[in-house]
Amino acid sequence: MTADLPKMPRLAPPVAVGSLNGRKSREILIEPDAAACAEVAQYLGLSGIRKFRFHGWLAPLGDRDWEVSGKLGASVVQPCAVTLAPVTSRIDERIVRQFIADWSEPDAEEVEMTLDERLEPLGNQIDLSAIVIEALALALPEFPRAAGVALNPEGVIRAAPDGETPLDDDAVKPFAGLAALRDKLDRG
Repeated sequence: MTADLPKMPRLAPPVAVGSLNGRKSREILIEPDAAACAEVAQYLGLSGIRKFRFHGWLAPLGDRDWEVSGKLGASVVQPCAVTLAPVTSRIDERIVRQFIADWSEPDAEEVEMTLDERLEPLGNQIDLSAIVIEALALALPEFPRAAGVALNPEGVIRAAPDGETPLDDDAVKPFAGLAALRDKLDRG
């Protein structure tokens, strides 16, 4: 049995490639209202989104290719990775995606992957909602922390049952004792 994936919120209608003028850029402005921000927050597992704005351009790139570029800005609320207190983070990301008409998948079993993650195959539509939501998801802090809170203040993880002394680095080296015994035997 497979779980149903949540449906991605629709912030802007997809752009039909056939409706684009191949010589003219189109301005894009996406500013979702509070209800749409709440949908995106739920979709991404955030506590909330206070502000969300994408301003950019959909421009021809050569004869048949297209480029979406612009600036994404958002204020997101996530739980602190340590205390679970709400943490507000400001996201400011430059987005560039190039949609290539003559995209072809390689035939070989082993393929060297391109390092340019901006390139995508051009289909019948360009989904602006998917572009901005993906960019926001990738820009989110992985471990947000409230002010003055560190993930691990000592930098060391120690665990032991009550009343026991946690193991230190020397105790977890099983051959350290054997090396000491060998050195003692070599001297005697």
